[in-house]
Amino acid sequence: MQRFEEFTTQFVQSIGNKKGAVSPTVTGSASFGYGDPETAEGIFDGSVKEPLYARMGNPTTARLEQVLAEMDGGVGVIATSSGMAATALATMSLLKSGDEIISVGGLFGGTYSYFSETLSRFGITARFFDVDALKAIDEAVNEHTKIIFLESVGNPNMRLPDIKAIAEIANRHKVVLIVDNTITPLSLSPLALGADIVIYSTTKVISGNASVLGGAAVFRAISDEDDKFKTRRYQEVHKFIKKMGKAALIGNAKKRAMRDFGMSANAYASYLTMLGLETLPLRMDRIVDSVETVVKALDAKGMDINHPSLPSHAHHERYKRDFANGCGTLFTIDMGSKEAAYAFLERSKIVTITANIGDSRTLALHMASTIYSDFDENIKEFLGITPGLIRVSVGLERPEDIIDDLTFAAGL
Repeated sequence: MQRFEEFTTQFVQSIGNKKGAVSPTVTGSASFGYGDPETAEGIFDGSVKEPLYARMGNPTTARLEQVLAEMDGGVGVIATSSGMAATALATMSLLKSGDEIISVGGLFGGTYSYFSETLSRFGITARFFDVDALKAIDEAVNEHTKIIFLESVGNPNMRLPDIKAIAEIANRHKVVLIVDNTITPLSLSPLALGADIVIYSTTKVISGNASVLGGAAVFRAISDEDDKFKTRRYQEVHKFIKKMGKAALIGNAKKRAMRDFGMSANAYASYLTMLGLETLPLRMDRIVDSVETVVKALDAKGMDINHPSLPSHAHHERYKRDFANGCGTLFTIDMGSKEAAYAFLERSKIVTITANIGDSRTLALHMASTIYSDFDENIKEFLGITPGLIRVSVGLERPEDIIDDLTFAAGL
């Protein structure tokens, strides 16, 4: 059996229609007629489940949200206009001035900037730790800590967090754990590992073909019994728990973020994302195999390759234990200098030089001169950005062709 086989039936059966148009319908209207005042009142107070206004969602997006919720076992999902919008929605729906975030591990440059620069302008403090600094993370939690945030795989430092161990810290302190699972949809189920919210840039491997921006935040259900969201730390959520019960985090995020910031997904983007979802299990299965094949071959040729499937990686044992279904599309090559990295990229015939990842085609980018170009040297060092670092996202090409091309590009 292939990896992710259980999702092949689930996705195509959930997305397609049995009657009428087989492909999902795109509802392009910005607004919706309520018919009568009583229905309008019910829609606004939540007792009538009909579209309110496209900023708050539309039927096409609702279909996508349902499929993503089933994928991760969440009580519900809010789809957004981009991955960064999903991060903003998940965090800003819980934060206020004076709160703190603990950020664990390597981070996508946009997320690091959002935490360190943008949120600081609103009086919110972010503190950054290595994935293995569990004691320091535990000791850093205080009365102001609202969120522990991590990426399932460090992008691009390729360090792997011990998600269960970090979830234990978060749950013991009754602090929210958010996991960015963009690189590892299907491979990991963060809610099952103890996370409270999972976020995705669906632009990446979920869509898989560079055709559409999108994001999503997946929320767990509120427990009927003891629950961290019922504590004083999250008192702003209490009114939604009283009104919406298990789905309180959906109402909280829609009212405290989506309504006021407007990071809504549009219907056509949701449609294109669903088309990508239909083939995600097949693509992920191939990509996971291809990544391991490519990095093993390039490492054997003496290239400086960073991927946890290699025995030389610091988290190789964790990879074997916790990442049996792979850790996504990425690996890195360190060419030693900017000049060597540029020469490598110019010689390659296969890679597309772009900032995206998770595409059907193999992508690559020199990190220090692009996404991290305005970061100071200390931050680059913490995030694993060296002068010659190239991030590679493996696509659907024949792995032997990728190996041959990258070997040629390296002058070997």
